[in-house]
Amino acid sequence: MNGYSFIPHKKPTAGFFGDIFRQKHPEIGPNSPKATLLGLRAGGTDMSEVITHANGAQAPRFSAHDSAGTLHDLEGYMADGKTVIVYFYPRDSTPGCTKQACDFRDNMALLQSENTVVLGVSKDSEASHERFIAKQELNFPLLLDTEGDLHDSFGTWRMKKNYGREYMGCVRSTFVINPDGTFKWLRYNVRAKGHVSMLMRELGFTE
Repeated sequence: MNGYSFIPHKKPTAGFFGDIFRQKHPEIGPNSPKATLLGLRAGGTDMSEVITHANGAQAPRFSAHDSAGTLHDLEGYMADGKTVIVYFYPRDSTPGCTKQACDFRDNMALLQSENTVVLGVSKDSEASHERFIAKQELNFPLLLDTEGDLHDSFGTWRMKKNYGREYMGCVRSTFVINPDGTFKWLRYNVRAKGHVSMLMRELGFTE
């Protein structure tokens, strides 16, 4: 990960992401409207309404560990002038998620040449992420979100329907964040196949 400044840290505990944000932004109280927007309500990340972000809006600030224990901080990437792609996927090692991850892997050289960082996010465990990375030879980090704080903040944990059954789960989604912290591009409920090539065209990286 050339040029990135990471801080090794201990693995996160429940509520870690919210605690980190509140330490950096004490002006935001645990029951304030902004705390609700960011999924940082006191007592957990349960929210009465699902957030839907829009292009041009400010992205939720976050600090999160990957499966190797490295801390990734959005504001740190912003300070370095990086564009950040955060993509949420349902589960490690499933066919669609594997295809999407491998497409990001195969385009990493071009993405890095455009000063762009890729961060994958799911609710899988550290061990699951590590197996997925090793088997597919992924060249970007997978963030830990077992408590769902990042999913809540980005609005990707939603009601899903499958063969008539309704349940809460991760809606495959991708967010591109500018160095100024605003959303450059985002889309909920994307298809795994062909998504990365479409994204590269949308960002002007390929024709």
